[in-house]
Amino acid sequence: MAARTDPDRTARAPWVRARDRPAFLELLASPEVHTYLGGPRPRGELPETPARWPGSFVVERAGAMIGQVLLRRAMRHRRPAAHGKADLGYLFLPRAWGFGYAAEASAAVLDWFDGALPGEPVVLTTQTANAGSMRLAAKLGFTEVERFQAWDAERWLGRR
Repeated sequence: MAARTDPDRTARAPWVRARDRPAFLELLASPEVHTYLGGPRPRGELPETPARWPGSFVVERAGAMIGQVLLRRAMRHRRPAAHGKADLGYLFLPRAWGFGYAAEASAAVLDWFDGALPGEPVVLTTQTANAGSMRLAAKLGFTEVERFQAWDAERWLGRR
């Protein structure tokens, strides 16, 4: 990953550790985090141990998990323009919003990806109503490919 400008901010890969479980569960069960993602998952349905998969980066501040950046191949994407492309996503705890952590961590993951697969396109999908995510997509260099309706909301698909 890229060097951090603040020693209290780090992104590590690839997976959630056992000590991250409370924050991981908070991410998945948070109504605020999932406002534009179809709603939170009930805590009783969440796994005892967080899943481990490549392309999942934990974001820490002062040694505690505050979010997650995901970069996965979109093999079953609803939109043909995104199918097979690397798909960027991010989830951050509400207490970490507004400090630039998502931008910094996502940029670091994208820099890593660019080094590993130069020239490979990356897509990002968000609800147009999610102003914060729309600003972050623009800041990261994503440009609009299309808008579409899904899950009762207008969605935005961008490519970088």
